[in-house]
Amino acid sequence: MAKGLEGKRIVIAGSRKVDEISTLIEKQGGIPVSRPLQGTSFLAEKEIEQDLRRFVEEGSDWAIFTTGIGAETLLGLAEKLGIDASFINRIQQAKVASRGYKTNSALKKLGITPVATDDDGTTRGLIRALDSLEFTGQRVMVQLHGETAPALIRFLEERGATVTQLLPYQHVAPDEQVVGTVCQELAEGLVDAICFTTATQVRFLFDYARQHGRLAEIKAAFEQKTLAVAVGKITNESLREEGIERVLVPENERMGAMIIELSRYYEEQHVNGEA
Repeated sequence: MAKGLEGKRIVIAGSRKVDEISTLIEKQGGIPVSRPLQGTSFLAEKEIEQDLRRFVEEGSDWAIFTTGIGAETLLGLAEKLGIDASFINRIQQAKVASRGYKTNSALKKLGITPVATDDDGTTRGLIRALDSLEFTGQRVMVQLHGETAPALIRFLEERGATVTQLLPYQHVAPDEQVVGTVCQELAEGLVDAICFTTATQVRFLFDYARQHGRLAEIKAAFEQKTLAVAVGKITNESLREEGIERVLVPENERMGAMIIELSRYYEEQHVNGEA
């Protein structure tokens, strides 16, 4: 009996655990293709120091945290600058909202209980939680983690808020040649599935496609041939924000589970005569 990924070309968009994922794909009969779309991230200490000091000096009506590691990194930077007590005090004085259980855990360590949290670990879930609240004339600090959150920022600004974004980590784009190769392979129908492991990979692919006039053909590829696979809710959300509706998401948000789920998907397709 043929294995689920028999003869399927599966692009790996991440740069971590590529060998492990490749082995899993091969065991399922597939052909792994490494196309790192992640880029590199760095701790932007100098870039963020001014904004962090301003938040400590001026405070904010709201403090919105989107990742646990980002919240912890900001605290670490504040400690390094000798303003950690003032930083925590400003958060305690503000109304706090958070996305994700790891973020809640990080805030809990500081004795902070958010007034609004998401119900599903996504930005959309956080926006739903904030929807009934008043933001007109409010100053809002939003902690991000190397990624912008356009839907959240747009929501806040449309509600009349003045938004300051704190990004402790920033990303350097991946090799343009690699991204261009992925676009070409998609356009030529050479990719059966792409495994995205972070929202960053999605953003870099679609930003490149937009800048080079290839967005329509890339979207068409995902609609007609290539299956988008997302390791978790945030990555899935970023794909859907780009208009990609056909996305496979494993219940268990792990890379190994993602490949097994993909293999099962094609096995079912084969049984139903759709592969």
